[in-house]
Amino acid sequence: MIIRARAPLRLGLAGGGTDVSPYTDLHGGAVMNVTIDRYAYAMVEPLTGDEIVVESVDLQRRRAYPLAARLPLDGELDIAKAVYNRIIADYGQGRAQAVRISTFSEAPAGSGLGSSSAIVVALVQAFTEWLGLPLGEYDVAHLAYVIERQDIGLHGGRQDQYAAAFGGFNYMEFYANDRVIVNPLKIKQEVANELASRTMLCFTGVSRESATIIAEQSQNVRSGSTKSIEAMHALKASAQQMKEALLRGDFELLAETLREGWQQKRAMAAGISNARIEEVQAAAMGAGAYAGKVSGAGGGGFMMLLVPLERRLGLIATLEAMGCRVEGCFFTQEGATAWRVRS
Repeated sequence: MIIRARAPLRLGLAGGGTDVSPYTDLHGGAVMNVTIDRYAYAMVEPLTGDEIVVESVDLQRRRAYPLAARLPLDGELDIAKAVYNRIIADYGQGRAQAVRISTFSEAPAGSGLGSSSAIVVALVQAFTEWLGLPLGEYDVAHLAYVIERQDIGLHGGRQDQYAAAFGGFNYMEFYANDRVIVNPLKIKQEVANELASRTMLCFTGVSRESATIIAEQSQNVRSGSTKSIEAMHALKASAQQMKEALLRGDFELLAETLREGWQQKRAMAAGISNARIEEVQAAAMGAGAYAGKVSGAGGGGFMMLLVPLERRLGLIATLEAMGCRVEGCFFTQEGATAWRVRS
């Protein structure tokens, strides 16, 4: 029996960065996001031998290890190994399991779409299905957060894990002591359809290490940087404003919130924007886009652009001539899910 799982990637619409400590612990954060039709996949296949096989299909990397209750975190396929370690320690009574663990992501590393966290969530969901663990969406998301931030030591926020676990349009609140409240929004289908018709994803051709940018952002808060903290306060308020715009179907307010949010986000840390991003943004606006922002921590990856449907082809031609990849997307409602396949 093979257990497969998938978890959706997400677009951060407003408030991104306020889900990162220490801002969350000191002031509380709020984020508005939505999952899209791009996924991270995980596969868990029990083996009869005495080894553990870990592989990333999209990265074309594979490692085999002797049967053990803990695999080394040495920079090679650490995400899958860290999930195995945590599941065996917390739910497997410390007994090693011969297993093949595989992952695949439909977005490149550094995309800004929360792909790394979605992989962790998909892996946790796969193990939950395999072992029959009593874990709901909050449990899966929190466990994924602990694995990423504590076990592997990657800097980052909390929204990605909860978006991948829950799916859909969500207004999320983050508080001290890892308290999270996910508020699923019932967005009218015509509003979601119209937003999808206006949304384009532009891969800038530059992947980035989000942990470095997030570490700078966190340090700015710890040092009491007034500029950074005030920007985060404004971003938190923009999440509430974005929620209202979506619920009311107010696209003018939605675009204004997206534009203002991007300006505030750029003030949080120096690495969030760069010459390439500014160049692409300017070209997109010149080609008909009327709002846009970098998805995720910044520094590269995907940009979310709003453009009238009738200007879409011109925008694609302009940005592809600059070496960008441009594509549309649809919004999804389903969060992480797992199923069994006979091998």
